Amino acid sequence: MEPDLQAHSFTGHEVVTLTVTEPTTEILLNATELEVSTATLSGETTSPRTGTVRMDEEHQRCHISFPSAIQPGAWKLSLAFRGTLNDKLRGFYRSSYKDDQGNSHSLAATQFEATDARRAFPCWDEPQFKAVFAVTLAIDPALTAISNTRIVDDRQEGGKRVLRFAESMKMSTYLVAFIVGNLQATAPTMARQTPVRLWSVPGKQHLTPFGQEIAVYSLDFLADYYGIPYPGDKLDLIAIPDFASGAMENLGAITFRETALLLDQRTATHAEQGRIADVVAHENAHMWFGDLVTMAWWNGLWLNEAFATFMEMLVVDAWKPEWERWTAFGVSRAAALSVDGLLSTRPIEFPVRAPKEAEAMFDVLTYEKGASVLRMLEQHIGPTVFRNGVRHYLTTHAYANAETTDLWVSLAHASQQNVPALMNEWIFSPGYPLLSLAVDSSSTLTLTQRRFTYAEDSAAASSGAPAQLWQVPIQLRIQTAQGAETRRVLLSDRENRIPLPKDWTSVLANEGGHGFYRVRYSTELLNGLQQTGPQTMAPVERFNLLNDTWASTIAGMVSPTEYLSLTGHFRGEQDPHVWAVMLGSFSTMNHLLSEEDRPLLAAFVRNRLTPTFQDLGWTPQADERDLVKELRGDMIRALGTLGRDQTVQAQALEAYTALQQQTRPIDPNVIPALVSILAFTGDAARYEEFLTRFHKASTPQEERRYLFSLAAFRIPELLERTLAKTLTDEIRTQDAPFLVSSLLHNVYIREKAWEFVKTNWERMDRQFPKSGLRRMCGGITGLSTPELERDVRAFFASRKIDLGGKTLEQYLEQLHIAVRFRERDRDAIRAVLARTAM
Repeated sequence: MEPDLQAHSFTGHEVVTLTVTEPTTEILLNATELEVSTATLSGETTSPRTGTVRMDEEHQRCHISFPSAIQPGAWKLSLAFRGTLNDKLRGFYRSSYKDDQGNSHSLAATQFEATDARRAFPCWDEPQFKAVFAVTLAIDPALTAISNTRIVDDRQEGGKRVLRFAESMKMSTYLVAFIVGNLQATAPTMARQTPVRLWSVPGKQHLTPFGQEIAVYSLDFLADYYGIPYPGDKLDLIAIPDFASGAMENLGAITFRETALLLDQRTATHAEQGRIADVVAHENAHMWFGDLVTMAWWNGLWLNEAFATFMEMLVVDAWKPEWERWTAFGVSRAAALSVDGLLSTRPIEFPVRAPKEAEAMFDVLTYEKGASVLRMLEQHIGPTVFRNGVRHYLTTHAYANAETTDLWVSLAHASQQNVPALMNEWIFSPGYPLLSLAVDSSSTLTLTQRRFTYAEDSAAASSGAPAQLWQVPIQLRIQTAQGAETRRVLLSDRENRIPLPKDWTSVLANEGGHGFYRVRYSTELLNGLQQTGPQTMAPVERFNLLNDTWASTIAGMVSPTEYLSLTGHFRGEQDPHVWAVMLGSFSTMNHLLSEEDRPLLAAFVRNRLTPTFQDLGWTPQADERDLVKELRGDMIRALGTLGRDQTVQAQALEAYTALQQQTRPIDPNVIPALVSILAFTGDAARYEEFLTRFHKASTPQEERRYLFSLAAFRIPELLERTLAKTLTDEIRTQDAPFLVSSLLHNVYIREKAWEFVKTNWERMDRQFPKSGLRRMCGGITGLSTPELERDVRAFFASRKIDLGGKTLEQYLEQLHIAVRFRERDRDAIRAVLARTAM
């Protein structure tokens, strides 16, 4: 490959070793947005023959025809081609950055998953067509280049620096990578025999130590867990200024968005450190689960992504046990439960036919639901047995492809259990169960399962089909006068009856919080849990109690009065994840209320948050846990914005001024809250200041913080300026769609933001990465009024917009649920808030 960064183009030449199995006059492969100039076929005993090339752009294919039949045997296909270094953040694309003097520099990078290797070179661009890749890059001598393997030759030739890389292992096209530019590397740190380096643009090397530490730790941990050495010859982790997703698991050359790899440990929040640890561990987990063993087709993407998500938690929990990552995972599981409660959800494994459908699979169901059911299975059969099954799977299918059934075979082999019977409903059917618990006068507990949905499934009800049932591994904690006992139940029928001890006082379902289901308690059982006291539960159990009750409130099964009353039992809560449920629910209510009713909500928020905030104060104590520091920031932000607490707002301004003037130290975990509050209360002068700080930020996290603050003001004229910037080169296309989504959720601009999207749809469709456009459209769920919902539906229907898979259908259903909740319960919510404010 020979990229020209100035001309935004590249030329390439490839030789493919083929085995022809039956006579043919045509070779068919994938290519798009490429010009293939020559195609020559040669055999060991035949003279080279030239093929005629025909491009089929609609189907992204390249047809090479020959005048006479190619006979079975070994052949070499030589191709010459050229293409454009595009600005769409996919295929072989261009990125740019500015140095300290404000000069712009270009670099080129690849992003091939799911189906974009064909934009860089003609290939068989499907995961099952694994091959060995040998890459040579001819580049400007002033630059450097990275690929999947180590450099075996570095020479000057014809005014170019020519780098030849070692042959890769047998792998899929989507894992090939090449990055070219002025990049700097850390000194290598060894993870066993593997050198690990982090790469960044000049001036950012001081932001690499944290990422390098978790990269080395996780690579060692994973080699132990899998029982297989790392399959590459080196590991480079590369921060790219423009990157559509979070990161990409190219073998040996993992690419990242800068915010997912680089940070300053002195100024980063606990959440920002956690994100980088998670993403690095996730991508490293893929080196085995995804790269060494690859799904056979995109319907099995969950085998890659769910496993890497599960493993990232396992790794980071071992690295930093005090971070309590499995409790934090409850927030991720809740996001999956939210989408999977829709009628328009899909199974984890879902048919994929076209590239757009493959891209739509990169969602919360593939990652978070998939990881959740794996965690549930691991806890059910035992962590050691589960690990042994994973080792069997990876060893059996190394350097090849696998299906979901192959994983079940290995786990069944290790556990001696019927894993397919247990798991197939979770993987191949949509949705999940709602467990209802009730106790009768004879102290018999009845467990009942039915599918949880936010809306009634009238089609299923009228079809007369048998109700969907799961095999549900349940852990019950039964409290008695003598103490607590745990019972394990596998609920496979619609109902199960369990005798309780006569002196029972409370029953908790989903002990440990690992189950992927919701729980609804009878009034008697809920009272028992409240009397026992929420603080006797683990944080993840408190999280689930609140989250399940809130979901049932949105679905109309529980009254807002009951949910808001339940939050009163958590006024002294000290876990940030439990607070995430309550703050999320208060934010939803803020969207549903009119501006004149929002002061009532603000008073309610102050009522619920103030006891915890008073316990925490503004200043961290010596040896305070990171999670407590994170909670302090959450409390301050919520009080100063949702709670409209004027004292906190004034203290935030004072703290922010002290931070800028360096008159006293401010804990980094509080700084994002200060920025949020000052944006919420800010004027035009503050907007200009934050815009300047965005442009001059010294870390990726600071840049992101000030960028998204521009969508958090309340003055419409300022927010309109932010909207306009999303279509200029002032904001990178990797960030602009997410900023638009934030503005669609801002109640002070959402109507104008929606008009802006409608007016500029064609331009956004051309300008934004497809994955970003899909995420941007998620912002429509914030347009929760009947009038806006009608307009949204009309717009998408008239344009015949397809976001791939069930993505748009899910967004529209989420919007409808929000509107229905608003219309049904807004008066009840207002009444409860008014009583609390009195």
